[in-house]
Amino acid sequence: MRKVLKRLTFIFKVWRFAPFLKDYFLSKEVSVSKKWIGVLLIIGYALFPIDLIPDFILFFGILDDIVIATFIFERMVKMAPDSLKEKYKLK
Repeated sequence: MRKVLKRLTFIFKVWRFAPFLKDYFLSKEVSVSKKWIGVLLIIGYALFPIDLIPDFILFFGILDDIVIATFIFERMVKMAPDSLKEKYKLK
């Protein structure tokens, strides 16, 4: 249950991701391999969206997209250096 609550609070912090992603990809503290992992995850999901629930089912169809996008961003935050996590209060 604690993990679910942590993910829900993470979803509400999505507005912080645009500047975070910019700093993440421009940062010299983040290794090139970690940057590539982030890029491949984002592009991979954009090209091959995995729909567990079809999008035509109103609320629940979009919910699986949000969960997968949140998972990708959460992995990127975990790979980010502590200085970026502190800057955007994502710890």
